[in-house]
Amino acid sequence: MEGGARVGQAAPEFRATGVINQEFKDLKLSDYLGKYVILLFYPLNFTFVCPTEIIAFSDRYQEFVDLNTEILGISVDSEFSHLAWIQTDPKDGGIGKIAYPLISDIKKEISSSYNILDPEAGVALRALFIIDQKGIIQHVTINNLSFGRSVEETLRTLKAIQHVQSFPNEVCPVDWEQGNQTIIADPVKAKLFFADQG
Repeated sequence: MEGGARVGQAAPEFRATGVINQEFKDLKLSDYLGKYVILLFYPLNFTFVCPTEIIAFSDRYQEFVDLNTEILGISVDSEFSHLAWIQTDPKDGGIGKIAYPLISDIKKEISSSYNILDPEAGVALRALFIIDQKGIIQHVTINNLSFGRSVEETLRTLKAIQHVQSFPNEVCPVDWEQGNQTIIADPVKAKLFFADQG
């Protein structure tokens, strides 16, 4: 990944049309400063893996809201395609009502600025960005087109980011979950954590 879509860098700004509650709305990433943001890029509406992800994140949307976090789904489809997908029942290949906006990247500018556009397929890879309250990218995962992401792992990672931002002298070890012991980022104090692991 090159350019402005790297961990530790400011997330590239965008402005685009989103669909929320079956209405079109003009959205900007900077509208969400002060919140954490999950950018959920996916290849196309009316496909196979995509609806499983979009619905799964929607089903657990309140858990993200409780963590001061918004989810934005983004694909290269038009806002009209997004609306049709929402208005189609899941048993017929749609997603039904979902809790967060789906954003149209029909000109492929957002996917390009985040360096996750598959030029051969002409669609975004399954990329997930966690952006903090100041607009800084804290985490990125990018899957190839044929396999989905984990809501559970996204929540775990988000909680770890929020923890270390709240307690800057602590770091989270492997498989850390909320409530688990952290490591004090100090050569002497860190030994306390490792002593407990023995």
